[in-house]
Amino acid sequence: MLLAFHKPFGVLSQFTPDGSKNRTLAEFGFPKAVYPVGRLDADSEGLLLLSDEPEWNARLLTPGHHVEKTYLVLVEREPGQHALHLLRSGIVLDGKTTLPAKARLLDPQPEFPPREPPVRFRKNVRDFWIEIRLVEGRNRQVRRMTAAVGHPTLRIIRTAIGNLSLANLPAGKWRLLAVEGCRTNFFMHFEFRLFLCSRDIL
Repeated sequence: MLLAFHKPFGVLSQFTPDGSKNRTLAEFGFPKAVYPVGRLDADSEGLLLLSDEPEWNARLLTPGHHVEKTYLVLVEREPGQHALHLLRSGIVLDGKTTLPAKARLLDPQPEFPPREPPVRFRKNVRDFWIEIRLVEGRNRQVRRMTAAVGHPTLRIIRTAIGNLSLANLPAGKWRLLAVEGCRTNFFMHFEFRLFLCSRDIL
């Protein structure tokens, strides 16, 4: 079983509380025995996968597989070409340069439902959405990368893992991916075509 969940802001990527005010996955009615495949910070939103099958962890999280993850990131001020180039070529974090990434300013700028609580607003500072695609997942990597080039992150929405897209799944809802019949294609070609075989649980 493989599930796609649109994790809201303020929700932990775990079923047990950690002593903070953040909510847990236990509130969203998941089937028994599933657990998160990877994680998404409590203050980030978007696609989180859950499964009851260990092979998904191996396929999706093994560093050598370089599965691309796509993030839409709201940052302070418009990043110029130099900042985008730095994001693409690598940023030194904890003494080690990040792997090459993809980064671009979104045009047109997307619109998303307001976040609760709202994103910090500064009257004299415009915010811009950029897209960043990474093949690694260091601790709070996106935030640290944008801060390093002078554009602090205000909001993050993960929209895809490989070719598996969040699509139009509403925040707080999950979708059961019908992996039977798609599994062979995934393991033979290591491509994410599972969304074509999914049904909604909304």
